[in-house]
Amino acid sequence: MWTVILQKNAAKWAVSAVVLATFLSAAAPGSAEAPTVAAAAAGLSVQGYGDEDALFARPFIDRDEPRTNNGTAYRYVHGGFEGTDTRFSFYFPAARSWQGRFFQYITPVPDSETLSQGLTGEEDRIGAAMTSGAYFIETNGGGAKAADPMGGGDLTIGAFRANAASARFSRFVAAQVYGARKQIYGYAYGGSGGAYRTLGSLENTRGVWDGAVPYVLGSPMAIPNMFTVRLKAMRVLGEKLDGVVDALDAGGSGDPYSGLDDEQKAALREVTAMGFQPRSWYAWRTMGPHAFALLFGGIRMADASYFTDFWTKPGYEGHDSPELYKADRVQLATRVVEVISADKAKTLDIDPGHTPGTAKGTADLAWQAMGLHSAGEMPVAVRLADSSTSKALLLSDLVLASGKKVVLSDVHGDLAMLGINDPRLLATIRAGDPVRLDNSDILAVQSYHSHQVPDLAEYPVWKQFTDAQGKPLHAQRPMLLGPLFTKNAAGSVPSGKFDGKVILVENLWDREALPWQGDWYRSRVKAYAGAAADERFRIWYTDRALHGDQTRQDDPSRVVSYIGMLQQALRDLAAWVEQGKAPPASTSYHIEDGQVVTPASAAARKGIQPVITLAANGGALARIKAGTPVRLTATIEVPPGSGSVVSAEWDFEGDGTFEAPATLPAGNKAKATVSATHVYDRAGTYFAVLRAASQREGDRQTAFARIQNLARARIVVE
Repeated sequence: MWTVILQKNAAKWAVSAVVLATFLSAAAPGSAEAPTVAAAAAGLSVQGYGDEDALFARPFIDRDEPRTNNGTAYRYVHGGFEGTDTRFSFYFPAARSWQGRFFQYITPVPDSETLSQGLTGEEDRIGAAMTSGAYFIETNGGGAKAADPMGGGDLTIGAFRANAASARFSRFVAAQVYGARKQIYGYAYGGSGGAYRTLGSLENTRGVWDGAVPYVLGSPMAIPNMFTVRLKAMRVLGEKLDGVVDALDAGGSGDPYSGLDDEQKAALREVTAMGFQPRSWYAWRTMGPHAFALLFGGIRMADASYFTDFWTKPGYEGHDSPELYKADRVQLATRVVEVISADKAKTLDIDPGHTPGTAKGTADLAWQAMGLHSAGEMPVAVRLADSSTSKALLLSDLVLASGKKVVLSDVHGDLAMLGINDPRLLATIRAGDPVRLDNSDILAVQSYHSHQVPDLAEYPVWKQFTDAQGKPLHAQRPMLLGPLFTKNAAGSVPSGKFDGKVILVENLWDREALPWQGDWYRSRVKAYAGAAADERFRIWYTDRALHGDQTRQDDPSRVVSYIGMLQQALRDLAAWVEQGKAPPASTSYHIEDGQVVTPASAAARKGIQPVITLAANGGALARIKAGTPVRLTATIEVPPGSGSVVSAEWDFEGDGTFEAPATLPAGNKAKATVSATHVYDRAGTYFAVLRAASQREGDRQTAFARIQNLARARIVVE
């Protein structure tokens, strides 16, 4: 399961461009040069264009053609800039639909300029832009080499220059497509690493974008610390996390520490005080290391001595309290019995989609670098002669006879799944090779955050690692890695200094960009803008939403999509800039011991997400006999000025199917009450769920800008 999560999420939500780019460089050192520039497409001209950035002064267009996107006609323009690897895609709707603006999606790391093609429904970025009166821009961020620090590349190209140049040139093209126009407004948006890059773009340029919607933003101290503290909690608490989740779920005891020993309580307090939402632990078995699988190698490169110091020097837990690791540390001499390719993995019922060491779009480069004929020949796993451990290891090393380390994504029994590595190193592994299975480094890095104490005034969640005078309790490393990672991704550390306006979207159940980090950026804006901050900045929190921007989340009975929030934020941003129409107020919240706490009612919470309350027989917990009807009642309320309720649906079994629509009152209502009666025929514990959505215009048919939330009630059937 870990490999599935890693392969699906690592590329899309990697938070650091530098680490991924380093891998890409290793995977494809002989990448082909940019293709020959095609003749300019008929109908559009690049003549007379000059860019303020000399690197991007020579644009070209190699494709200009009519297309349709989910039934909507548009004009597709593709091209790039001579002498660079930068490529762009422009999607121009019909003139009658265009309202003088563009939306530009900025990816977490330099990626494909055609990434959004083929998306449907709520996830359709192109369609969402067009229905909002905008043309859509997407670039490859300058290409992998532009963001490769190991190759001497200029990181500012991938951070913001390639996107800025494409935006500027798009206005030149749009003037030809639609005719001369006095002003074309532009808005950028991106999430996770793309949020860093979106803010870096806005803060490091002038006159390119009029505003931005960064989302699921971390702080400059997010990497690697938000991952290391979570990995430690997962290891120490293990299956005890089920009890934590149950206690905090609807109808639970409310005491997540019940049944934990002292070490487990300490680990839970630590990760909670760092900002991890305890209710989000429901997916601890499947959330995996996420982007940390990419970051791990970068940490070892940047601070190699830490992994020895941790076990050998005072001030480090591995040296001072080795008993805490005795049961978990594995250092096993063994040998490789079999190297398993991707093709063979299918016959062995091993995750067939797992291609080690590759991010989205790089599989071909990886296997070509190894001299293989197809990606099916890529090694995905090795079988070991003896693992001698009953523990399933999440991230560890296979140390080769040469001393080089191959990262394993997970180990179950004698099967070791290969993680993100240089493919050329994987190609050297042979059956019969002596190796050592060793998880010492991953155990050590789980305490890295306690050795990275920053300015407490700016990052108060680190106070738990200091004494009463603010002195760190543990040995400190010579440098803070987080700001370095952030600067590599964004071109600079976010400062809060920008022209235009920003609506920041953060999520209360986010496991990667922990929620308080949105408030960190808000504090930067306030420090710069002072009393005028509210004239240029909003922050909206989405309850029950995670990090990834997919329609279907890992458990639809617990969490919702926040894509509609992004779409509405872009629309409100445009109205704010172009018409001076202020958007709904920021979400009301305070931070308590690292947790972002919001009021219970929609009117007090503000923002734009509806609030839902649900009761079973009048309470959060109902105990009934099998075959006895249970009465479910719910209230859905939209914050003032944020729209009306447009949908509601029941999931009586809590399995995420939402099989029964709820009946809403006629007309556009900001508040609605719904009810249902359900009979549970078999004994057991069930969670009834109501999911609802609001929409600003009250449009019950559109797929876009629908703001979701849900509520649960526990039913115990005897």
